[in-house]
This record gives sequence, C-alpha cells and structure tokens, in this order.
Amino acid sequence: MSPAVLSIVDEVETAISAGSPEKRLETIKRVTDLFLLSAGNFNSEQIDLFDGVLDRLIKTIELRAIADVSTRIALAEMSSQLAPLAQAPPSVVRRLAGNDEIAIAGPVLAESARLNAEDLIEIANTKGEQHLLAISGRWWLKEIVTDVILARRYPAVSRRIINNPGARVSAAGFAIVLTQAESDPELAVETGIRVDLPRELRQKLLLSATEAVRSSLLSRAPADLFEEIRTAIAAASAGLDREMSKVRDFTAAKSFVALLHEKGELNEATLLEFASQRQYEETVAALAKLSRTTIEVVRPLMQSLRDDGILVPCKAAELGWETVRAVLDSRFAAGKMGPHELAKAQDQFAKLTVENARRLLRFWQVRSAS
Repeated sequence: MSPAVLSIVDEVETAISAGSPEKRLETIKRVTDLFLLSAGNFNSEQIDLFDGVLDRLIKTIELRAIADVSTRIALAEMSSQLAPLAQAPPSVVRRLAGNDEIAIAGPVLAESARLNAEDLIEIANTKGEQHLLAISGRWWLKEIVTDVILARRYPAVSRRIINNPGARVSAAGFAIVLTQAESDPELAVETGIRVDLPRELRQKLLLSATEAVRSSLLSRAPADLFEEIRTAIAAASAGLDREMSKVRDFTAAKSFVALLHEKGELNEATLLEFASQRQYEETVAALAKLSRTTIEVVRPLMQSLRDDGILVPCKAAELGWETVRAVLDSRFAAGKMGPHELAKAQDQFAKLTVENARRLLRFWQVRSAS
C-alpha cells in the first residue's frame, strides 16, 4: 500500500473521531480525488480499502448532516464521478443509489455497472418515480428488473422502458404496458413497433387501437415488421365499421362546395372549419377544389393508412400547418395523431414544395382518369 493511501486511511480515522461534518466532507472529497486519480491501476484489495473508507465516511455524514446543502452537492458530485467507473467501490455505489435524493442516486442508478439486478430490484420496489426513471434509462436491463419497474405503473417510466432498446421486457411486462396504452396513443405506437413484442400481443393492441394509432404504427414500422403489422391491421379491421372506408355519398358535399366556390366563400378558413368539425365529405370536396384536383384523387389519400399522401393536395393548396393538422385528424372517427407522428408529418410537409405537389397531383389525376 502506498504511503499516500496509508496517510488517507489515518486521516479518515481522525475525521470520523473528530466529529466535525465539515472535516468529514473535506476528507470525502480528498479520498474520492485520490481514488479517481489511479482507479484504473488499483487491485481488488485496494478498491476494497477505498470502499470501506468512503462507505464509513458517507454513513457518518448521512446520519448527521444529510440536510446540509454542501453535503448533498458533494455526494451528488461523487455519484457523477463514480457512475461511469467499472472499478467504482461497490458498497459506496450501492449506498449512493439508495439515497432518497435523486440528484445523489440518479447518476449511479442510470449508469453504474456496479449495481446488479438484485440491487436494482430492491430500489425499484422501495423508491419513487424519479429513481425508477433513472434506472429505466440504463443501457441494459434484464426482464426480472423491468417486470418490477413496470409493475409500479408509472406512465412516464413505462414510456422510458419501451423507448429503451436495451431494456428487455417480458410478455407479462408488455401486458401491463398495453393496459396503460389504452389511454396513451403514443405509448401504444412505441410498444407496437418493438421488435420483441410477442405477435399475439401486437394483434391484441391493433384490435383495440384507434385508426390514428394503426396509421402511425404502419408509418413507423421498421422494415422487418412492416408486413406483419399491415397484415395484423387488416385482420383487426375485418368486419369492423372503419370510419375512413365507409361507403359515402359526396353528391351533396360536392354541390355545396361548388356553390361556396362560385360565391367566393371557399377558402382555407372554410376547409379548416369542415375538418375541425370532422365533416368528412365536405373536407374531401373542399380540399379537392382548393388543390385543383378531383374527389377521386383526394379520397384514396384520405383513406390511406399512411400520412404522407394527403400532404400533397394540402401543399398544392398552399395551406397552413394548422389546417393541414385538422385535415389529418379529420380522417378518424375519434382520437388524434400522436405528437411524434404530427412532428414527422410537419417535417415532411415543410420539405414538400408546391411545385412538386402540383406535379404529383396532375400525375395522380391522369392515372385516376385512366
């Protein structure tokens, strides 16, 4: 053992016996700095020595001075410094991870390899949402850990687990998430595109999903899941009265829109009103007229499970995003598009030029007529 390390050990004993929180805090910083300086070169015996020394110091200041701001800051800094180290003192890491202050526990919960599944399960069973959120972002989580986390049923935590590709989820865990997803369209979509979601659970999700969720799932499906999701959507939709595919009579709407056009009263505001009120036939007829195409072109785009097609007549009509968003939502009997899908559609709409949109419409119109 080096003289510097032996000197620190003596200093620790003095700090503990002295009874001064300030002295202990200063010593914690010195010991931590010494450990970080050569952590990669220490053997297991030396790491154990630091582990015991720091653990004793932290325990004494937790008991007497945890309410002190400087103490919380020092422990939070230590947690951030030790979190990425594979050689971090294990007892110290576990003590930091179990702290009620998320600023102290968070860094090691989110990153430290010193915490095993049993450690994480204990914390997941006893701590609150912020601690669970920190654990849920770890680069790798076993199913036995995510089962416990998901059983706590915090919506934000479930979303983080589902969005974490390194988090393994069991069928039981997915079943919990699907229950939450019934009232959370974005969670439904994120769960539906997980490659490890069991096929029968994906079919169950699609059976009860809104048209907006089904559309989003198809548009975001990874290549290896696209056919499976499309087939499952078709099966789930069989025999159901789908709003977008109802038999509709556009005669009255077409005449009404033509009359508005003749009177100079057909404009974007009119279309926005139709779409906001979910007047499907009037929306289709008005969009066709404003984009200078036909109902036969616009209707299939409105019925499509994809979002990008209907953006073309919207861009050709030079609509603002508020109106485009209302048109997108008007395709469904209930529900709205999730924020991710809306952001994606808005980006696509911004990149599409009026010239290209009108060129596409002319091509589709010729194809439709033939």
